[in-house]
Amino acid sequence: MTEKVKLPMGIENFKEIRTQGFYYVDKTGLIKTLMENLGKVNLFTRPRRFGKTLNMSMLKNFFEVDNDNMIFNGLEIAREKELCEEYMGKFPVISITLKGATGENFEEAKVMLRRIIGKEAMRFQFLLESNKIDDTERSQYKALINTDKTGTFTMSDDLLKDSLLMLSHFLQKHYGQDTVMLVDEYDVPLDKAYQAGYYNSMVEFIRGLFGNAFKTNDSLKFAILTGCLRISKESIFTGLNNFSVYTVKDIQYNEFFGFTDTEVRQMLEYYGFMEKYHTIKEWYDGYHFNNLDIYCPWDVVSYCHALKMKSSTEPQNYWVNTSSNDIVRRFIARADATTRDEIELLINGGHVKKMIHQELTYRDLDSDIDNLWSLLFTTGYLTQDGKDEEEISTLVIPNKEIHWIYVQQIRKWFKEEARKDTKKLENFYKAFEENDAATIEKEFASYLRKTISIRDTNVKKEMKENFYHGILLGLFGNRNDWKVKSNAESGDGYSDILVEVEDKEIGIIIELKYAENAAFDDACKEAFRQIYDRNYEETLIDDGMKTIYRYGIACYKKRCRVISE
Repeated sequence: MTEKVKLPMGIENFKEIRTQGFYYVDKTGLIKTLMENLGKVNLFTRPRRFGKTLNMSMLKNFFEVDNDNMIFNGLEIAREKELCEEYMGKFPVISITLKGATGENFEEAKVMLRRIIGKEAMRFQFLLESNKIDDTERSQYKALINTDKTGTFTMSDDLLKDSLLMLSHFLQKHYGQDTVMLVDEYDVPLDKAYQAGYYNSMVEFIRGLFGNAFKTNDSLKFAILTGCLRISKESIFTGLNNFSVYTVKDIQYNEFFGFTDTEVRQMLEYYGFMEKYHTIKEWYDGYHFNNLDIYCPWDVVSYCHALKMKSSTEPQNYWVNTSSNDIVRRFIARADATTRDEIELLINGGHVKKMIHQELTYRDLDSDIDNLWSLLFTTGYLTQDGKDEEEISTLVIPNKEIHWIYVQQIRKWFKEEARKDTKKLENFYKAFEENDAATIEKEFASYLRKTISIRDTNVKKEMKENFYHGILLGLFGNRNDWKVKSNAESGDGYSDILVEVEDKEIGIIIELKYAENAAFDDACKEAFRQIYDRNYEETLIDDGMKTIYRYGIACYKKRCRVISE
């Protein structure tokens, strides 16, 4: 059997993928489409991990002077002979990512910006010997790459604002050809600045940097930027009349960011994983970019890599590990009763209709809950289901992975909310220690009414039970003097929750059931039958608990029934 090529796990360097034997999903058709629709400054917004950085690396390798053109052999763009002859390897290219341009304060962020642009400038040290630039320009270039004894770039703020403009000018003079400029993750500095409280300063600075580079730059051939958010033109792109923006709602470039269904099938067939197709589709597909269904490529590659290691690997949440997902928590925390109902509808497989504001400033995000809906859409936590109706979008949760993120963030939010009412919590805990089923039922029902329930008819009964299980564990997590065990081996099986109140020698057994069609009594009886049939009290007795309380808890939507013995 022929050995399969490697999967590019975490590799976003196009040349490395093409020269070191990695699997590559051909996105070079982007180049042709780009050159057919080219604006002076072009912005592509897509959720994170949808191939933006790899595409920017591909563009750099295609356009840059003296690059290895052989790495495009056999790819789609190689068939475009005239286009390749005109554009391939013909331009100086400035390529930076602003992903690391962050800091706890404005000064730290500028240090990182200097490092990013300074390192890129150092790629062009041949300018020091170039006879195409004069002594003044050479001195200016030296200032761009100058560092102190610690290796920190020393360019002034004014020079930093002019850095991209100056560097493109020097390159244009050296090569006699206008410069291509690539800026990946352009919105990250603004995101961090907003979170850390120096947003106004960063907006002003980035406006100057981009204004000089894109608006008043006669040495610019064209520029391409990528990011997650379409930041308001009035915010940082003031005066740019040659500005083209392509979002998930636009049709021209959707197939070039993320994997299409055909591309996923081809990958699975190549590696022999076609039996996992429906699983992968369920977990990682579901994004609707205008008229095209798209998979998250990071997830597909990650899962295929896991399958190569162990063919029985279950799907995991790969995307969640690439960001904090704070936006979901912030959204849930901001939600009023109406919005919580809408979130609940989404969680349970439904949809909501919202007007999407694609052009925002970070100041807008917390001013109106409707803007957070737009942010969830643009960042990939929601997707469009069908075409817009009079500018109103139908929004759904894309897939199982994103559904899981919402569930986890809801649980964290609920736990934080529950902690705020310590008196209520203490009454709840006391009821368990005193075998007070009526109070437990009353208080637990009160908590359920405040949270966002998961009752999707497409979710298995066990998953519905897990939701209520998680809510109860979240409440118990605030009781530090209880020893709480979840799904612990006990007797002849695994109990839902075991609690040991050691100082009082009280053992508590809790079995949770989902009461289909509100059949609470039947569900409670099932819970007790399981408790006794599987001898769940055995572990508690062995641990020295003198008093054992058994609770059967049946839940349906936001109602519950509690029976004790």
